[in-house]
Amino acid sequence: MQTNLITHPQPNLQAKLRLFCFPYAGGSSFSFRGWSDNLPETVELCPIELPGRGTQMKSAPLTQLQPLVETIASHLLPHLDRPFAFFGHSLGGTIAFETVRLLHRQYGFNPVYLFVSGCRAPQIPAKTAPIHDLPEPEFIEELRRLNGTPEAVFQNPELMEMLMPILRTDFAVMETYAYVPEPMLNCPIAAFGGWQDLEVSQGDLAPWQEQTLASFSLEMFPGDHFFLHTDRSALLTSISSKLIAAIARN
Repeated sequence: MQTNLITHPQPNLQAKLRLFCFPYAGGSSFSFRGWSDNLPETVELCPIELPGRGTQMKSAPLTQLQPLVETIASHLLPHLDRPFAFFGHSLGGTIAFETVRLLHRQYGFNPVYLFVSGCRAPQIPAKTAPIHDLPEPEFIEELRRLNGTPEAVFQNPELMEMLMPILRTDFAVMETYAYVPEPMLNCPIAAFGGWQDLEVSQGDLAPWQEQTLASFSLEMFPGDHFFLHTDRSALLTSISSKLIAAIARN
């Protein structure tokens, strides 16, 4: 039986808002370690653990976005008893977006904020060819180019053996995703990007504005596709200020 996908690294029963975080390809709930220390005390950090990694290592991974989103939503429902926000980086941004749409469409839930980071707007076509089914040498070369996997991992055969199926699964989810137009969201969207990100440019982020009837903001930070690690403090300062304002409104 599958355990819950929602993690609570620092449970906070007094929190006024929950921030659910969706990891990037190859990431896990551990990707958000330390974030609680840089968020307001009124916010409880709740990273999502996708099937097939971390605490969900024994769960079968899902290679299609829709079944994944449906599974995540079913696990989220018991945790939506107070205001909530979503943060997703790269693949996580797309998963977060589609989860928001499903929760609104089927259950009438809306987050107080959707934060999308290093993730092109869903209506923007991919600029690169799929890589999830490439032979291993070519796939590894693409991973090196993205600069999200430490070189020490590439040099560790045991780690690579464990990580490769997860990465292929995540890239399959991202590369087989087909955007379908739906009514615009009712929640504010904040988009974040890295100035040196060769995968997702400022121009790829700006069209997120077309996905919401509420407010939209776009901020760029120093760094490449993984600026959320190299400039974490500045990113979390921005997220925190927006969450504090959202809590005050609710």
